[in-house]
Amino acid sequence: MYRLPFATGRSCLAATLTALAWAQPAPALAAVVSFDEVKREFRSSDTAVLDRNGELLQRVRTDASVRRGQWMALADVSPALRMAMVLSEDRRFYEHSGIDWRAVSSAAWGNLWNTRTRGASTITMQLSGLLDEDLRRANSGRTFTQKIGQTMAATQLERSWRKDQILEAYLNTVPFRGEIVGIDALSRTLFGKAPSGLDAREASVAAALVRAPNAKPALVAQRACEVMRAMEPGQKIDCDALDMFTSAAVQRRAFDANEGIAPHAARRVLKELREAGEAAAPPSRQAAGKETAVRTTLRAPLQRFALGTLQRHLKELRGRHVEDGALVVLDNASGEVLAWVGSSGPLSQAAEVDAVAALRQPGSTLKPLLYAQAIAERRLTAASLIDDSSAQISTASGLYIPQNYDRQFKGPVSARTALAASLNVPAVRTLVMVSPESFARQLRAAGLPLRESGDYYGYSLALGSAEVSLLSLTNAYRTLANSGRYGLPTLTARPAVPAPASTAKAKAAGDNPTAPVLDPRAAFIVGDILSDANARTRTFGLDSILSTRFWTAVKTGTSKDMRDNWAVGWSQRYTVGVWVGNASGASMWDVSGTSGAAPVWAEVMRFLHAREPSRAPRPPAGLVEARVAFGPGADGSPLEAARSEWFLQGTEQPLFALDSGAGTSADAAAARITAPSDGTIIALDPDIPPLHQRVRFESEGRGVQWRIDGKHFARGNSAQWLPWPGRHLIELVDATGKVVDQRKLEVRGAGVVAKSARR
Repeated sequence: MYRLPFATGRSCLAATLTALAWAQPAPALAAVVSFDEVKREFRSSDTAVLDRNGELLQRVRTDASVRRGQWMALADVSPALRMAMVLSEDRRFYEHSGIDWRAVSSAAWGNLWNTRTRGASTITMQLSGLLDEDLRRANSGRTFTQKIGQTMAATQLERSWRKDQILEAYLNTVPFRGEIVGIDALSRTLFGKAPSGLDAREASVAAALVRAPNAKPALVAQRACEVMRAMEPGQKIDCDALDMFTSAAVQRRAFDANEGIAPHAARRVLKELREAGEAAAPPSRQAAGKETAVRTTLRAPLQRFALGTLQRHLKELRGRHVEDGALVVLDNASGEVLAWVGSSGPLSQAAEVDAVAALRQPGSTLKPLLYAQAIAERRLTAASLIDDSSAQISTASGLYIPQNYDRQFKGPVSARTALAASLNVPAVRTLVMVSPESFARQLRAAGLPLRESGDYYGYSLALGSAEVSLLSLTNAYRTLANSGRYGLPTLTARPAVPAPASTAKAKAAGDNPTAPVLDPRAAFIVGDILSDANARTRTFGLDSILSTRFWTAVKTGTSKDMRDNWAVGWSQRYTVGVWVGNASGASMWDVSGTSGAAPVWAEVMRFLHAREPSRAPRPPAGLVEARVAFGPGADGSPLEAARSEWFLQGTEQPLFALDSGAGTSADAAAARITAPSDGTIIALDPDIPPLHQRVRFESEGRGVQWRIDGKHFARGNSAQWLPWPGRHLIELVDATGKVVDQRKLEVRGAGVVAKSARR
């Protein structure tokens, strides 16, 4: 650029701007954006996630390119800050009409004699450059044309806006340090307080950052000290102390973009909005000058209580190697999520992992859905007897031998006792009746998206070998609570939409248009079992944490190697699911169904029903309540006490007893082998010492003996055999020496050498 020999470019520019400002006509007023439009278009970089009543739950950063807070009214900005800004940037702000001609002349004269003076750009001129993209300053500075436009735009703004509006808009749009824009973001980030609380020292630092946003702390402190002297003339300013304060302030990041009590729920609801095709900041969710707000279905008081209860209980379990947990509460009728706690927060080493949505093995919590299916298919009744004894189930990969949690067997028990006491072997026997593939289809219908087929999981599916999320599992229990009707859970609050007249009439008549995925009668019976404190006493005792003073139905579960512990259950209005464990998958130490998740479940249920009753549901049509008795066990006493029981109509009967051969004596009953199955393949476990691996033989009939490969082995209905590799013939011989049954089996793997072979 050509330069005059005795004047800098700035002096030339000042003279030119002066001439143009007087010579050119002002643009049409219609081209000036209004103050209300600027305020309305202001967008915070954060989104406020609110509860159902508008209370703040979480603030989430949704614009990574800039850091803006809320629009601050001028009355909410401290007087010290307003004074510091005017003294620093535009001393005659309240006197000029957009252009400070005295400052322009002073700048031109100073540039002529190479004397440093304050710049001639007024607050109004700076604001015009912030509002108009064409006038915005580039890294190399504004062009000659931009400076002319800025001057004219400032004059236009002064004609259309009041001074207080200009200063308010400037304070909310001016860039400060780094990504920080606006006084609210600056105040909360650097000083940890609202703009209304800034004192003179903080205000001087804020004003200094406008002039040099990314300067070194020492230069910012030097400039802040000059502002302080202008604010407090005649007062002694300790610039060294201000230097230390400035250095600390410019490094502080007190404004946490993700502060709140529901981080995982907030991210989930924003994701749902994006996937639904809605904008991240829809105008309908943002009032003028306020941050974008998204309303959820959560209840803030319940969310706080659930989070506090979970964290407190996990602190008590830290000595048992437990650090993570999650909790979700659903409204039974609507499916609205009322609480969503995705992790234990600071107690966790994986606090960002949302355990409400993470896939984990559910353990015994799938059993209620299994028994509901078996009852609905009339394979069982709640009073049917199932043998809780050692079972060896032949599969394609070998024997499957389920065990109970306490490694003990209870003998013949009713289905009510088996489910309520969470016995594993009866559950596996029930799955044999239903079949794994059929059960997998039922689970998918209840909203549990299994990754594999039922045959892939096999009979271990009864004990929760598939992976599910806490949200889907809790919603499946909500299906049980809703008489077998499935519905999706929802987290985003939606405006109420009037239902069509036909739907309204159907609901008024008590009809639900959604077809149940579970038989309502079976769902009722399972709920009745899970609410029966007496039925669960064999495992949980009489004084169980699962018992409540109001009606609830609940089931606990523990996955393999104690990696996961669950408690899921429902009341008349709510379904609550709790998981505790470790996000890493590490095992817990000595955590049972009643010491892990159950105490948290019980506390949340008590909170929900502190002032709200919960009554047992009414039985649906097609159920019969009948008195039942049970036959004698091995000791001659009844297997279970007589009671009143619920039946699907047509399945009721007055007596349930062990099969004694249809009236004949046991001696006359045909002897047979009940385990193992013919063609069983046994795979020896290389990690277990061979001498500790045994195969259990089971039979019916009296006076029987066992032979292996033609040699006498043992007497009685049961025997344990130390297997060795090879193909073997197992024979059952009656008292007369006649072979009454036989099985062929194969043992694979490295075993022990028989004594006879060693000789």
